[in-house]
Amino acid sequence: MEGLILNFRRNRHTTYPNHMIIGVEGVDNREKASKLVGKSISWFSPGKEKKEIKGEIRAPHGNSGAVRAIFESGMPGQSIGNKVKFN
Repeated sequence: MEGLILNFRRNRHTTYPNHMIIGVEGVDNREKASKLVGKSISWFSPGKEKKEIKGEIRAPHGNSGAVRAIFESGMPGQSIGNKVKFN
């Protein structure tokens, strides 16, 4: 199963660097997204040195099937628009 990083979790004043909003293929409502809570995910950096940053799905985000994930360290801006893999 794969997902797409949509954006950082943010509000008007604050951007959370290790919280990401992820869209998942085949998940289109909040009930399906809530079944993914607790699963682990991984993002691999592009380039020669494949750095892996691991995270965990913590909550659904909105009513359209997006989920909120918390990663172990801050995510780079180049991760937006890239794919993540579920473990």
